[in-house]
Amino acid sequence: MTGYLLVIVAALISMAASFKVQSTYQKYAKVRSMSGMTGAQAAERILHSQGIFDVSIEPVAGNLTDHYDPTAKVLRLSQSVYANSSVAAIGVAAHECGHAVQHQVGYAPLNIRSALVPAANIGAQVSWPLILIGLLLGGTSSSILIQLGILLFCLAVLFQLVTLPVEFNASSRALVLLEQNGILGTREVSDARKVLSAAAMTYVAAAAGSVLQLLRLILIARQNDDR
Repeated sequence: MTGYLLVIVAALISMAASFKVQSTYQKYAKVRSMSGMTGAQAAERILHSQGIFDVSIEPVAGNLTDHYDPTAKVLRLSQSVYANSSVAAIGVAAHECGHAVQHQVGYAPLNIRSALVPAANIGAQVSWPLILIGLLLGGTSSSILIQLGILLFCLAVLFQLVTLPVEFNASSRALVLLEQNGILGTREVSDARKVLSAAAMTYVAAAAGSVLQLLRLILIARQNDDR
């Protein structure tokens, strides 16, 4: 029963965070910036102000699919951000620039997160099959497989936790650079902060969901050992 409760709590946290970011973004997507710059133009100014000239800016399909690809050195902005001059669009574009700046200065948490990607992907994909097989087999091998699955899932949880400082730091850098470069005024920066704070909550929700899922797996392992 406790395990199901953890799943419900995780789902509710995720839904609340998703609703918050969507509603906040939509609100400030209707507020045009005084500078009239688009997300792409703002991103270019920010990158150049930091001496970054080898990162290209490209549009990408989807809604809020914005991301920085450190391997290809490409900043990809969603259609609602790339050519939009709203406070929300510029805030999101600046956040992704924050990741490019992190990459340039060798920000440690970003490097750690990048290094964790392969292991975290394997952990997320393999952990549950191992645990399910362990539950079906029973016996001594059951406990070993379940424990191995939990250890692999811990890699995915660690990735989510390391993501938090990376995302919060990128937003902090973005807000400072927006004001320093005269892209947004003081009040507009405050509005952009609300957008980025709402977006950050999705990462907090993901991390909380992963931790709750880990607790559920531990409960499953204990119940299996008690049989």
